[in-house]
Amino acid sequence: MDRVFRRGDTLTIEDLQEGGVLLIDKPLEWTSFDVVNKLRYAIRKKLGLKKYKIGHAGTLDPLATGLLVICFKKYTKKINEMIDWDKSYTGTIRLWGTTPSYDAELPIDTYYPQQCYDDKELEQIRQRFLGDQMQFPPKYSAIKKNGVPLYKLARKGKDVEVKARPVHISQFDLTRVDFPHIDFESSVSKGTYIRSLAHDYGQALGNGAYLSALRRTRVGTFTVEGAWDVLELTDVINAIPAPSE
Repeated sequence: MDRVFRRGDTLTIEDLQEGGVLLIDKPLEWTSFDVVNKLRYAIRKKLGLKKYKIGHAGTLDPLATGLLVICFKKYTKKINEMIDWDKSYTGTIRLWGTTPSYDAELPIDTYYPQQCYDDKELEQIRQRFLGDQMQFPPKYSAIKKNGVPLYKLARKGKDVEVKARPVHISQFDLTRVDFPHIDFESSVSKGTYIRSLAHDYGQALGNGAYLSALRRTRVGTFTVEGAWDVLELTDVINAIPAPSE
């Protein structure tokens, strides 16, 4: 794909006006919309505009880091296409407890025995999660019910019904085991929740588990190597000479 801007590439006023794709390494605790809003403000200020078309091609949770694909101007038309692309992640599963959000956003609500497992047990369970799956998304997710995100309903203590949906997991490799932590690499289809994968892996072991760390490394053909730091990119945009300069 043309007009993809990575860290170190030159950006001009004409680039901001014409549009393209920015690869961003999303910081920890930033929402995906925080990144979009930061860049939108910088570009609007540089161009002297009140409105500017910019958006991301697939949300990353605040506690996740890694590749966020940002499309701007006419390239926002490609967002729906990019959302369908497969994605790759690295992360850490923590055993011996579960959380309502399936990650570290909320505290542990149920503790499990501090049991360890041999390589054969871990491998047998791992293989169950390869290929086509029916997966239940977390109740704390952005999936909407009657126009309201499920996480908003869950935070209000309302009973949230979550329906399973088909996903495909092409890779799920355990890269390091140091109980209660299990590091992994995974490549998955659109709509797959890595939080659910972590939770379900623990359940299949007969234990509790949640996702304690996550980093997205790939979206389609784009990788996080060479992605912009969002604050560095903001400085670059601010430093672009205006047409009259």
